[in-house]
Amino acid sequence: MKKQVFKIIAKVNKVILPSFTKKRLDISKASKSQLAIIGWRAFITKNSLN
Repeated sequence: MKKQVFKIIAKVNKVILPSFTKKRLDISKASKSQLAIIGWRAFITKNSLN
């Protein structure tokens, strides 16, 4: 059940949130909000794959 919820959230994130790798964002120059989005996407992706 938990894994299914994370998979749904991951699909929503892919549509809504920006992809910083496609924009070639330098992580050392990222703002706090950009780092928060990167962290959120990593957390959701990690939990959807486990």
